[in-house]
Amino acid sequence: MRAHEAGALHGDIGSRGPAWLRSPADVNALVPQLWPRNVTRADDGALAVAGLGVREIAAEYGTPLYVLDEDDLRSRCRDFRAAFPDVDIYYAGKAFLCRAVVRMIAEEGLHLDVCTGGELATALSAGMPPERIGFHGNNKSVAELTRALDAGVGRIILDSFTEIDRLTALARERGVRPGVLIRVTVGVEAHTHEFIATAHEDQKFGFSLAGGAAAAAAFQVLDEGVLDLRGLHSHIGSQIFDASGFEVSARRVLALQAQIRDARGVELPELDLGGGFGIAYTTQDDPASPQDLAKRLRKIVDGECAAERLAVPHLSIEPGRAIVGPAVFTLYEVGTVKDVDGIRTYVSVDGGMSDNIRTALYDASYSATMANRASVAEPMLARVVGKHCESGDIVVKDEFLPADVQPGDLVAVPGTGAYCRSMASNYNHVPRPPVVAVRDGRARLIVRRETEEDLLALDVG
Repeated sequence: MRAHEAGALHGDIGSRGPAWLRSPADVNALVPQLWPRNVTRADDGALAVAGLGVREIAAEYGTPLYVLDEDDLRSRCRDFRAAFPDVDIYYAGKAFLCRAVVRMIAEEGLHLDVCTGGELATALSAGMPPERIGFHGNNKSVAELTRALDAGVGRIILDSFTEIDRLTALARERGVRPGVLIRVTVGVEAHTHEFIATAHEDQKFGFSLAGGAAAAAAFQVLDEGVLDLRGLHSHIGSQIFDASGFEVSARRVLALQAQIRDARGVELPELDLGGGFGIAYTTQDDPASPQDLAKRLRKIVDGECAAERLAVPHLSIEPGRAIVGPAVFTLYEVGTVKDVDGIRTYVSVDGGMSDNIRTALYDASYSATMANRASVAEPMLARVVGKHCESGDIVVKDEFLPADVQPGDLVAVPGTGAYCRSMASNYNHVPRPPVVAVRDGRARLIVRRETEEDLLALDVG
């Protein structure tokens, strides 16, 4: 192992790649679990989504762009509904939100989680029934809470004592009784990146269970009687594959339910176990199906409720990445191919960290394939990088591409539906890419490409 002062992204010097990455027998083959369900290689060797070739999509909309397989997204919504028939499924809008996606998830019977005023505005403007919206966030402003109350948002997840006081005052003024949940920090260390683990004690979200803040928050809401305390909420992190964290979380939060019952004589009727269900970005990832998740979570809750002599509460979960992540791939055009002294081959594309910051921010791994043609060339271990003035501007750290990859080729990166467009930036004044939804062989623009005029319109100096 070779250490490097610039960090892990620069430390794996050499052309070997990670131990789990194997040279493919067929460099053109698609690994099914990584791609939207309607992506195939057509007879001409190019990728097609729902029967429409990526060359045609790129010719019409340009690159880089995000391509959404609409039927894939809808089918994942249905998979969760079928697996959790008596559970409220809140799509976590922070993964990716636009009006078209709001309408899709609403039509498929899902609820919607938002965490800012902007996300709430998007949801309402797309016609999402407000009673099916949950409002998260650790620092909701008075204006945001006011809008939520006036719109009739179905539930507000309380995150601090300041917020309890703030919302209580607003509700009194308006003579309304909004439904609320208490977000509980349960002290579970989820097996995920530090920045997306959200239930350990040392972080900004929720009320600490161990320190007694969560119980105090529940007692305050119940004693004041202004807000309608519906239940407790727990979220242990993101990109999680191990269900054991949910088991510990459920045990602790249901113990708090029992404590509240014993102290105030109230059995809260709801429990939200959060989301964070992992998806496959590479062949090393093995996510559970919604059916498996449902079986595990139901067993956990039923067992803990029996142990605490509690009625089983009405459950909610919050998948975001698990619904939209696999339904999208990003399409790039290759600009340069550079072999650096036999150390590594860099394939530079026309996007980068402005449309996918996750590799740089979380050291995330992705896969890629040649998209515009098939190749008979040998596999070549390459690094797909962006066009930004930053050495950490990496899209795919290691992937086997055909050795004849050249400028003008298209490269597709799967699994980019979650947190790529939502976290996109204008770094180096690069306009953000569009989002195109494809269904039944037809493409439609659902988020247009930013232009230089858009960038300059904000510059009033």
